[in-house]
Amino acid sequence: MLAEVTNAVVRLHRTHYGKGPTRSKSYLVDDVLMCVMRDVFTTVERTLIESGEGDKVRETRLAFQDALRDRFCEEVERIMGRGVVGFTTQVLLDQDIGIEVFVLRPVSDRRRAGA
Repeated sequence: MLAEVTNAVVRLHRTHYGKGPTRSKSYLVDDVLMCVMRDVFTTVERTLIESGEGDKVRETRLAFQDALRDRFCEEVERIMGRGVVGFTTQVLLDQDIGIEVFVLRPVSDRRRAGA
């Protein structure tokens, strides 16, 4: 399941950025699912970061995640069979890393929530 989540997240990035990460791995700890992606930035983004415009890259990436929030959550819910109650993203400019974090509905809530 984790590999399937990783593939779905990478596919969304590749489709909408024109480039996906070169290395990715997902982790599940209790109700928290994290997808850590390396080598995520496009050539344009790297150029901006190197010229001191990293804040613009961060702002654009966060706006992108907000715009596609439902698509990311739908994919995770489909694969994991659990609702997503929270989603956030982070980029580490100096490390060329993107992190997607999903907080899943607890397993004990599945019947009550209709998941």
